[in-house]
Amino acid sequence: MEPIPLVLAGARGHGHWHLDNIRRLTAQGLVRLAGVCELTPLTAEELGDGLGTPEQSADLADLVTRTGARIAIICTPIHTHADLALAAAGRGAHLLLEKPPTPSCAEFTRMTEGLRELGTACQIGFQSLGSHALTAIRKLIADGAIGEVTGIGAAGAWARDESYYTRAPWAGHRSLDGRDVIDGVLTNPLAHAVATALRIDGADRAEDIESIELELFRANDIEADDTSCVRLRTARSAGSGTVTVAATLCAERPGEPYVLIHGDRGRITFWYKLDRVLLERPGHEPETTDHGRTDLLENLAAHLRDGTELLVPPQRTGAFMRVVEAIRTAPDPVRLPADAWRTEPGVGAAPSAKRRVVPGIDSLVTAGAERLALYSELRAPWAAPPAEVPHR
Repeated sequence: MEPIPLVLAGARGHGHWHLDNIRRLTAQGLVRLAGVCELTPLTAEELGDGLGTPEQSADLADLVTRTGARIAIICTPIHTHADLALAAAGRGAHLLLEKPPTPSCAEFTRMTEGLRELGTACQIGFQSLGSHALTAIRKLIADGAIGEVTGIGAAGAWARDESYYTRAPWAGHRSLDGRDVIDGVLTNPLAHAVATALRIDGADRAEDIESIELELFRANDIEADDTSCVRLRTARSAGSGTVTVAATLCAERPGEPYVLIHGDRGRITFWYKLDRVLLERPGHEPETTDHGRTDLLENLAAHLRDGTELLVPPQRTGAFMRVVEAIRTAPDPVRLPADAWRTEPGVGAAPSAKRRVVPGIDSLVTAGAERLALYSELRAPWAAPPAEVPHR
């Protein structure tokens, strides 16, 4: 089989991860980097070894045409996703589109309808949904290992320096130049926590969401939220109908994010970045298992070669997009009072790096996942009652 030619739009920042992944798959003979789309061409040092000399251009559609690329990876600012996806698809490329797919449901609908008309295969880049641990968790639930599922929580306590929000013009914005961006903690850096919890619940399509409660806050000097929680009522097929996610980028002690599946006879913890599962049941020793993962680009390539089912087609992210839309249309995040956060040395390499920390947020995030509760219900002193978004 000949390697599948592909182009990468957005090769800096998170795009470095895609370059390394393409390098790995190139060595296996599965793909070939035919082009890179960047406003400023990559240097030889940035491109690195093992990728040949791909064409470079700031015009994605033209690049796809000139290279004959069958796949376009789009890792660009959130508000550019739909236009670039449709441009590449219009020239015959199938897509690996970074999350979040788009910043609004209207853009999501415009994009997905356009891709459907073009017959374009599209994979959304929620890498955690390629984890083989999901199959293992579904089997544990089906086998009654933890009894009846009573709820699903997720917790993400991360730290980001203040420079995280100055790395790009769109970072930390709800909108930019009149266009939606919605770069908040639940929609971008910890979006996997939301999407993974919904997939485990069996409620990942738009029609599976019945109601949404949101609490959005910010300690940093940004438009978007950096400390938030959401509770979803779902038309469940595998869970209890309640999914709660608590997240922050202002943690005191950053840790691995996880999804917690509660049962009436035990619970399952899934550290989705590690593909690690912990089963805990009364009367049994805890059982920890590690699992493999199917890479989403490999899965897309297999889909094009032999029709292998896509792991994350757009329709399987519809419920996540309902959360994005709820955040987009919610009131602006509440600024935390000055006495609710402090400044500490940053986690980055720069000696001058600083970050904002919300004291007590780590335990609140943990309690949110444990109790399926919102920050206001946990009596966070800075939390107002939740805003509920009714089913539409």
